Amino acid sequence: MTGETPAPPLVLVCRAAEDARRTAARLEADGFRALVAPLIETRATGEPPPDGPFDAVLVTSAKAAPFLAQAPIDLARTPILAVGERTAEAVRAAGGVAVATAEGDAVSMIARVRETFAPGTRFLHVGGRDRKAEPDASLRASGHGVCAWPAYEAACIPLDEAALAAVAAGTVDAALHYSHRSATLFVEGLAGAGLADHGRALLHAAISADAAEPLRAAGATRIAIAAEPSEDALLRVFADAASLAFGARCRAVR
Repeated sequence: MTGETPAPPLVLVCRAAEDARRTAARLEADGFRALVAPLIETRATGEPPPDGPFDAVLVTSAKAAPFLAQAPIDLARTPILAVGERTAEAVRAAGGVAVATAEGDAVSMIARVRETFAPGTRFLHVGGRDRKAEPDASLRASGHGVCAWPAYEAACIPLDEAALAAVAAGTVDAALHYSHRSATLFVEGLAGAGLADHGRALLHAAISADAAEPLRAAGATRIAIAAEPSEDALLRVFADAASLAFGARCRAVR
């Protein structure tokens, strides 16, 4: 008589809810169980857009797309450069028409602007309050005008009770981390609930070495880091690490 088939690993997805649901669906399609554990929530800042006119628009996150309707631009005519294809899809869904796409990072975005737009072009960068210096700094250095509008912000929210209860019960096997900030919030949330030891025992997968740093500082030893800062790379490295860690519980090795 054979025993019951072991349950697939349960994975916490530690990112904003709207993104985490998409990631959870990908994990479940790959044979894992997923529990959405948002630590960051996207909220409008309420800051008014800067005065135009603008020759073109930069969009470095899909989260910025809903705010384009408030910008002083003609969505049907103004050229919009999106950082990657998912962001471009969100921009088109928001009404953007003349949408071009970079290759998913600031470096390719800077190169695309320099190839396509002459120095002196005035850009509106619709982004978050806690955005990185690039691509704005390099574009300004090459003579392009960039006016940043922090239309949204990533607000911290507590790790929810369902996630804490699952960690406390020992039913969580792994966690995915998408930024240094969210990993820090995860570590702090578990410590505040008296679950730091439980967190250290999990298999962690981080999108970058920077995102892994708070986990390592908290004493986690099983950390897989994506080869490049993309979700595809993160899920690949997680699947490989999970197969080694959980064996036959992972569909890929059954």
